[in-house]
Amino acid sequence: MDQPAPAAAYRRVLVKLSGEALMGGQSYGIDRAVAGQIAREISEIRALRVELAIVIGGGNIFRGVAASAAGMDRVQADYMGMLATVINALALQDALEAEGVSTRVLTAIEMRSVAEPFIRRRAIRHLEKGRVVVFAAGTGNPYFTTDTAAALRAMEIKAEVILKATKVDGIYSADPVTDPGATKFDALTYLEVLDRRLKVMDATAVSLCMDNKLPIIVFNLRQPGNMKRAILGEAIGTTVRA
Repeated sequence: MDQPAPAAAYRRVLVKLSGEALMGGQSYGIDRAVAGQIAREISEIRALRVELAIVIGGGNIFRGVAASAAGMDRVQADYMGMLATVINALALQDALEAEGVSTRVLTAIEMRSVAEPFIRRRAIRHLEKGRVVVFAAGTGNPYFTTDTAAALRAMEIKAEVILKATKVDGIYSADPVTDPGATKFDALTYLEVLDRRLKVMDATAVSLCMDNKLPIIVFNLRQPGNMKRAILGEAIGTTVRA
């Protein structure tokens, strides 16, 4: 007798992917194999009848903050960073559709020949029809990170949780790569993240989530199956909530 499929803990989820997640072992750009692996995981999650949206960064191609620090005008640099997120969104869309996952890219900066403009009701309708929605170009405004875009879009579509995909298995007291004595937290409050200045999401994003009681789960994307485990409600990574 077939076992019933496990039930998802969340009905509508927003996943925040960094641009670096698409690099794999490369120092720049997009690793097609990594994009394919992420797409396969998302395809498995779709089988749970979960409505899934994604916000993706652009740091594998261009970082506005870094360029600004090097002398470029901050506003110009930030817009260039937003365009990098569109490139990543299109690459992820290609990988998802290769897995048979119907996907729409919605961008905060209009470019109708490659993506749909962001319209909140349209985004929700795509989700209701079972499509994965990839939000690109951040908020469309300089001085805001894609973390803030993730918090904003999650609230606009009424997501129940933000899954923050990283290269470590949660939030630590320090960088575990450089500090072997760093302590991992299983759970934190928003205020603890802000007070300790833990580098998980920027302060604006955390404050938005706190004001709207939107939980954040930080997990290791490089461990296959972790995204699905988080959506099933298993205890992985670090949970941030009130």
